[in-house]
Amino acid sequence: MRYGLAWPTGGECGDPRFLLELGIVAENSGWDGVFLEDYVFYQGDPARPTCNTWAALAALAVRTTRVTLGVAVVALTRRRPWNVAREAAAVDQLSEGRLVLGVGIGDPGDPGYTHVGEETDTHVRAGILDEALQIVAGLWTGEPFTFRGQHFKVDEVVFRPRPLQQPRPPIWIGGGYPNPRATDRALRWDGTCMYRRAGGPLRGDDVRDLRARAGDRRWDVAVGGWERRDDLDEELEHRRSVAEAGADWWVEWVAPAERTEMLTAVRRGPLLVAGA
Repeated sequence: MRYGLAWPTGGECGDPRFLLELGIVAENSGWDGVFLEDYVFYQGDPARPTCNTWAALAALAVRTTRVTLGVAVVALTRRRPWNVAREAAAVDQLSEGRLVLGVGIGDPGDPGYTHVGEETDTHVRAGILDEALQIVAGLWTGEPFTFRGQHFKVDEVVFRPRPLQQPRPPIWIGGGYPNPRATDRALRWDGTCMYRRAGGPLRGDDVRDLRARAGDRRWDVAVGGWERRDDLDEELEHRRSVAEAGADWWVEWVAPAERTEMLTAVRRGPLLVAGA
């Protein structure tokens, strides 16, 4: 099991220079991956400093050499899929093939929806998301591509240069497990970064269920998105249970805080499960 960090893109992390510092420290401290959120206005506050996710990832791509870089998750329902395809491909190229694209339906209460006239109806956004995913993956083939859907139309184009990873950078789907539509969507793509709809990270039984449904193919399970517990025995037991069930990643959340506090959380390095 590999160990990643999830960071905000607002507050002190609204400064892309600080996000870059955190990424360099993370790589030097033994972490395996860095995953950023995706907001236009950070967590419900239209006045809070916020950093563009793709600009930060591009900087991280050229200043790190080893860590996986990802978004957990990009709210694809308020972004043009052809633009996301282009931005993600560039980060994959700059990083020499280290990108993971996490995708979600988006929070309808996010000012990036409510304050700028984006679609907030959950069922409509689900349809937008499914079409947008088809477009991103279709463009990444580098072959002539057209699309006709309810929400998007693409006349024939050829997308080049392609991402470095083949057949494409992994696409992970977020959402609330065991929501049937989100779970089925995740199983159609390359992995999951879902959380429990009832609250908290996935548990061992959740991972076993997803693994069984995914079958023998390569399919990534990333668990986490919560801060490290004070009770380290409880924390290690949770990590051990998901590792034994087949999780590929444990992703630890570092909450918005003062810079020194966030740097300390990154410098302490991953809390490893022996043998996992």
